[in-house]
Amino acid sequence: MADKIKTVMADKIKTVVVLVQENRSFDHMLGWMKSLNPEIDGVTGAEVNYSVAGDATSTPVHFGNASQYVDPDPGHSFMAIYEQIYGDPFTWGSTSPATKPGVTVPPMSGFAQQAETEKPGTPHAVMNGFRPDAVPVYRELVREFAVCDRWFASVPTSTQPNRMFVHSATSHGLVGNDKKLLREGMPQRTIFDALHDAGHSFGIYYQFPPAVLLYRNMRQLKYIGKFHEYELHFKRHCREGKLPNYVVIEQRYLDWKLLPGNDDHPSHDVAHGQRLVKEVYEALRSSPQWNEILFVIIYDEHGGFFDHVPTPIEGVPSPDGIVSAAPINFTFDRLGVRVPAMFISPWIEPGTVIHRPSGPEPTSQYEHSSIPATVKKIFNLKEFLTKRDAWAGTFENVLTRATPRTDCPETLPEPVRLREAEAEEDQHREVSEFQAELVQLGAALNGDHATEAYESDELVKGMTVAEASEYCRSAFTRFREECQRCHDGGMDESHVPELQPPMATATVVSSASKLCGCLPCFSA
Repeated sequence: MADKIKTVMADKIKTVVVLVQENRSFDHMLGWMKSLNPEIDGVTGAEVNYSVAGDATSTPVHFGNASQYVDPDPGHSFMAIYEQIYGDPFTWGSTSPATKPGVTVPPMSGFAQQAETEKPGTPHAVMNGFRPDAVPVYRELVREFAVCDRWFASVPTSTQPNRMFVHSATSHGLVGNDKKLLREGMPQRTIFDALHDAGHSFGIYYQFPPAVLLYRNMRQLKYIGKFHEYELHFKRHCREGKLPNYVVIEQRYLDWKLLPGNDDHPSHDVAHGQRLVKEVYEALRSSPQWNEILFVIIYDEHGGFFDHVPTPIEGVPSPDGIVSAAPINFTFDRLGVRVPAMFISPWIEPGTVIHRPSGPEPTSQYEHSSIPATVKKIFNLKEFLTKRDAWAGTFENVLTRATPRTDCPETLPEPVRLREAEAEEDQHREVSEFQAELVQLGAALNGDHATEAYESDELVKGMTVAEASEYCRSAFTRFREECQRCHDGGMDESHVPELQPPMATATVVSSASKLCGCLPCFSA
């Protein structure tokens, strides 16, 4: 029976497209979609946190539908999330284990309290969501295809560890930033390696130096031709029917006036993320490959925004037995907060809602490791990456039709601009934690990781978004050039180029140069 299911899936789907957006919870982005489809486990407005978590005599903060442009960025560190879901502040040491003993169903009661503690005046920002008409691209996708209302972040912490799970089903023990691992590259095997070894193709279509280079294996020369500049190649490959088996879209993680951030990370306007989704969908819809495509949209983590569904704790396996560094000592035995997940394909009935998976284990859930687990099934790969993707639910059950639909919309609605000011304001902000990690990745690629500035954090300290954007682009360009030099010189395909620090790090170029040069791509 299992072999028959694999054959049916392989007949239907030959290309999986993945877009991972940033830092929004399910209730915040899609909770009010319940008004369109009551089957969705969304919100009604009755949801509440109190200014003192769990104390009904303190000021109530009800969940609303007034989200538009959200600034500032709410707390989403491991410690912040602990307080958000349990209602108690995290205290260091053995008196406060990383998973609270005796609590099998977290009350999700500390979002307002934690927001006020971290950034006074922000509880209402985290206790609000978007009306369907404010995110019209998602409104139509929810109506026309499938939404999953039981998809969780893989780990209750910030961006990078969760993004690691998407393609490798582990963060290799990370719950935060680790400059040494960033410098060396994350060592685990990825779904890219599994696909390549089995003779399948993949491609990274990037608008910004791609974060998948955080995996060391992805820096190997044999993968040079897998990286494609989005603006130059994505629509053309769609039009010509040349998309590979596994496609990853890497969006713009930094904001500037002419090319605003479109990853949905606060303080970026989600209208730009909506436009990216619209553009990707319409390119896929017009492709001769459309009837063989499954497009998956998820968010890496909840970004500090409220969600009412308790995070799963029971039966969650550690991917690889690695425990995070002290003093947190997290054993990866619980998931993060629920995040948006949507599936788009002509094999999906309109208005489909996917809840909890039926297996493979009684405690299995949908989480980021469900992507490599499902890709393994579709392409009949030999082995799981870790114990986590072996446990995670797979979503082939969303492909219920015997024949592909012919009535899928060819276009999606125009996004609604929610931000009054231009993105130029953000160019002068200091970088966020994730943006700082991208700068550190750039330093690992161009050789600056060997400098004292990298080790002392002086490289990132005080760096603005505009400076970070140009630094990352310059670093990636230098790394690409070294890859090409090594390739032309006949180096082994498993070689990982390691550069020496440049004589001087250029941080300023003209806007015209940025716009015209943008990012040279690995492949022609």
